[in-house]
Amino acid sequence: MNYRTIKKHVIAGAATLALALPVAVLAQTDRFGINYGTGAGLGTRDVRATISTIINVALGILGIVALVIILIGGFKWMTAGGNEEGVESGKKAIGQGIVGLIIIFVAFAITRFVFEVLERAA
Repeated sequence: MNYRTIKKHVIAGAATLALALPVAVLAQTDRFGINYGTGAGLGTRDVRATISTIINVALGILGIVALVIILIGGFKWMTAGGNEEGVESGKKAIGQGIVGLIIIFVAFAITRFVFEVLERAA
């Protein structure tokens, strides 16, 4: 990927995030007793719970991506047909997928711990 493509993806991601974040804010109740979020069907969840859900969903999606990378690596390895370059490519993809899964599991454990501490502190 070149610099311009990466820049476009970052800008698109930032715009999506900027448009999606106000939806999480609507989950809080109004101080004046007007429940806009409840009227829209959003409920009255705590912001921490909403952020925790978003992070867990993102980590779940990343876990699926890591498993797909492992499957692609296994497919490359099995279809290499004795070609050492294909076997090495498959092994490398499997290794990268496993490292990705380990990182995702550690990130999940850290976020779970942090949000449990935050819930106890409230």
